[in-house]
Order: sequence, then structure tokens, then C-alpha cells
Amino acid sequence: MTQYASPEMIFAIAYEGHDPGDDPAWEVSGAASQEEYRTWSRHLCGMACLRMTLLHRDGDAPTLFGLLAGARHHGAYTEQDDGSIKGLIYDPFARYAQAAHGLAAAVHPRLTLDELTDLLDAGRLVMASVNKGIRTPRQDPPHRGGHLVLVRGRTPEGDLVFNNPSGHTAATREATLPASRFADFFAGRGVALNLRPQPAPLHIPAGHASPVI
Repeated sequence: MTQYASPEMIFAIAYEGHDPGDDPAWEVSGAASQEEYRTWSRHLCGMACLRMTLLHRDGDAPTLFGLLAGARHHGAYTEQDDGSIKGLIYDPFARYAQAAHGLAAAVHPRLTLDELTDLLDAGRLVMASVNKGIRTPRQDPPHRGGHLVLVRGRTPEGDLVFNNPSGHTAATREATLPASRFADFFAGRGVALNLRPQPAPLHIPAGHASPVI
């Protein structure tokens, strides 16, 4: 699934400047209005990752905007005085995932590629911060981070398998990429999700500000 109600519109939104508020299926997202959808849809990669995780675990999940309401209530997004949106903020998101959905979430403000693969091998799903250009991996990104994908596992060859909420084709929405190339987009931070929660505290090191996407 994607962060937009109509996946077929993502190319136009991402590359042609199309207004996401014109999405004819916007109501499917759970937005209260077309204007709310226009304002928030570009910021819902984290909610799409969470929704995919809940669908995988439970077979059902709230709408994107249903999840967004809970995340905002816990402080995982904030609206700035200039109208811009800050988020996803990891620590309050992790608290929200645990409190509202019983989903143990461990924040990793510093995460190496080897540590990420160790988490996958231990059965975790990882919301990893990458550059949005990962949808066109032949092009080098201008920087790392700013977008979230859900890394689900590895192939026998060691390639990473992930879902991209802003993938503009089926192949980029459910993608596979060599770990070495994934690293070119990966910002070295993320949130690990445990589908079988254990009685362990969130991994939030003292003295560190909460990472943002």
C-alpha cells in the first residue's frame, strides 16, 4: 500500500507537480476533507509503514488518517508556526505504537546497515529513513534520509526487501535492492517493530533528541 489513496497518481505527484489534493479517492484515506488530505498526504510515509505492519500482523488496520490522529495525539507530528509539518518524530511514535496498537517499537537513532540486517534476521520489521529517490535507485541521491520505507527481510543473496509508500510503480512499491546500494540512500536511523512484543523498554538513549524521519 502507499501513502496516497490512488497509487497510480504517484508518478504525477512526485515528478510532474500534480496536486495530491486532486486524488479522486481521497476519502478512502480517512481524511475528514479534501483539504486535510492535501495538507497531510505527503507526510504519511510513516503511517503507511505502520498500517502495512498492522495489516500484516492483524489482517486489519485503521485508515491512514485514523493512525495519523493517534500519532498526532502522542506528539509524533507537530505543525510549525509557518505552517510546515515536523514529523515523523520517532520517540513519541514508538510510544504511540506500543500504547495504541500493542506493537513494541525500538528507536534506533544510530543504526548501521549490519545492525539493520541483524534486526531483520531476528524477525523485526524496520522503518528505515532513506532518501525518497530510492524509487529510482540508478540515480544517486542528493542526500540521505527524509522518507520512510518498511524493510521486511532479505533474499538468500542478501538483498534487502522493502515496501516504499511512495513507490510510483508496482516494482518500486514492493522493491528489492542490494544492501550496498540501499546504503547509499539510508540515513542510518530507524524504528524496529516487533510483531511479537517482549517486555522490554523502548531503546531511547539518554541525552539524544528524538530523530525525525
